[in-house]
Amino acid sequence: MKKLYLRLTSLLLVPAIILSMTACGGKKGGTSAPDSANSSGDADTNTEIHVFIAASLSSVMEELASMYREKHPEVTISYNADSSGTLLQQIQEGFECDIFFSAAQKQMDALEADQLVMGGTRANVVNNQVCVVKAKNADTKVTGLETIGKAKSIALAGGSVPVGKYTRQAMVNLKLLPKTDDVSTITTAQVSDALGKAEISEQSNVSKVRTAVIEGSCEVGTVYYSDTCGFEDKLEIIQKVSYDLTGNVIYPICRVVNKEADQAQSEAARDFYQFILSDEASAVFDKYLFDTNIERS
Repeated sequence: MKKLYLRLTSLLLVPAIILSMTACGGKKGGTSAPDSANSSGDADTNTEIHVFIAASLSSVMEELASMYREKHPEVTISYNADSSGTLLQQIQEGFECDIFFSAAQKQMDALEADQLVMGGTRANVVNNQVCVVKAKNADTKVTGLETIGKAKSIALAGGSVPVGKYTRQAMVNLKLLPKTDDVSTITTAQVSDALGKAEISEQSNVSKVRTAVIEGSCEVGTVYYSDTCGFEDKLEIIQKVSYDLTGNVIYPICRVVNKEADQAQSEAARDFYQFILSDEASAVFDKYLFDTNIERS
């Protein structure tokens, strides 16, 4: 497999984690991760696992990695955070990955069709909710997704990005866009036309949508509810879009077939995967505004 020079490691976002923990008002999550076969901390047993995560999971997964390494200092967790569509493509192209944590089922279905999902490891972890947001105290005529065309500029993720797909699905259900078999194929230009030639800035992942709105380059945008955690002083939620419009926003996880992994790497990946599914981890997801009250399979 190809080695990917990851954009995000398990130590890079510590300041962001502290900000999110404070702003969301949550107590510091959990104790340490469960023991594994490689929990001695002996330098000779050091191993690295590669975890591909949807961009909207960055902050919560950084905290979970920190918690896990308190008991497993011999395991390095290297994150690659981007849109689920981009991550899927990288895995399909042969980049080394041990765990895939997607923001939508479509990408997981594709990975499973390619026989790259390790048998029996696909599980649903959390639910999320699409929100229409604006910068704190900014003026807008937009009152929700129904009136989003009134904005002077809109930040919108592309159709291959889960939050962009869910937004398009909601707009179809609101009859702002025509029905189609696959809403992810609706282009940004088509959305703009349907909204009366609205100015739309297409973004490659949900974090970039949030940044565009916070920085004021776009008047409004659609992100996940969890993406507002830690940014309450910079963002205002105009509307939480109903599940009746988007459907559930389920995040599935799996272990990925990695033929290059040795026994220590495989065991570490299995143990961290199990930690993500634990009650201890669920408490942290709750703090970051994810909904953990879902069926796992």
